[in-house]
Amino acid sequence: MEPIIQVEGLHKVYGQTVAVQDISFQVHPGEIFGMVGPNGAGKTTTIECLEGLRKPDQGLVRVLGVDPQVDSMTLRTRAGMQLQQSNLPDRMKVWEALDLYASFYPRAVNWKELLSQLGLAEKQNTPFAKLSGGQKQRLFIALALLPDPQLVFLDELTTGLDPQARHAIWDLVRDMPARGKTVLLTTHFMEEAERLCDRVAILDHGRIVALDTPSALIHDLQAEARVTFRLDGVLPATLEAALAQVGRLEVRGDLVTVHRREDRQLPLVSEVVNTLTDLHIPFRDLRTEMPNLEDVFLNMTGRDMQE
Repeated sequence: MEPIIQVEGLHKVYGQTVAVQDISFQVHPGEIFGMVGPNGAGKTTTIECLEGLRKPDQGLVRVLGVDPQVDSMTLRTRAGMQLQQSNLPDRMKVWEALDLYASFYPRAVNWKELLSQLGLAEKQNTPFAKLSGGQKQRLFIALALLPDPQLVFLDELTTGLDPQARHAIWDLVRDMPARGKTVLLTTHFMEEAERLCDRVAILDHGRIVALDTPSALIHDLQAEARVTFRLDGVLPATLEAALAQVGRLEVRGDLVTVHRREDRQLPLVSEVVNTLTDLHIPFRDLRTEMPNLEDVFLNMTGRDMQE
């Protein structure tokens, strides 16, 4: 099938700042494609070029088979957009916003059904200013879905939301491909990308440094699993020697971490627990951590996501 989005050699500069440097990728029908990376990596600039909101300095961009700079009307009627920063008048009620935006499209879906699907039916008479952060984001998703789009752009969808609201939004996004929609989202939350996306492009300083499925990126990294636990008192020499045979040991106060690739028959956590049990060492707060996309990012860029 033809790609929904095709990008070749996209380049965008603001003054002396190179925001996007010669990136290329495709998005296929029915997938959730994520662009991930820290703030300032070039995610929003890229998505705004795809939406026709910014003009690329160089490169080929095709969205739904058209050039966003030339055929913006096709894009507006076949793609839905949730922008990174959006707002509505404080006194505008939920139903008024949906009714107004529905009038912009020749064939808008029934916004009353959208209210129910997105859990906003009870808030239809609520002014925008009275909505919670999660409810506002669901409203913006509803506005993006009004033209019954083939493609949905979601830019930093869950920034600033509490965990409960974030998980509710994730459920909505997961359901979109089943309704015949392709999703392109940007996020700086690696967990969000790992949970939602079929494929991800990791951006750093305007370049794509990795592109694949989350599981493939993590597998190719061959990073170490980690088991951490706490002890009451100092680390006994016998335990230190035994754990050194299990994996690479790191001790910070009462916190002990054992690192090792999961390439043995017995999982790391089982070996650690067996060792503690055999030596009759009391422990607490044991936790296992598997490699994730943040580890991939750190390996690719040499710096933490929070920097």
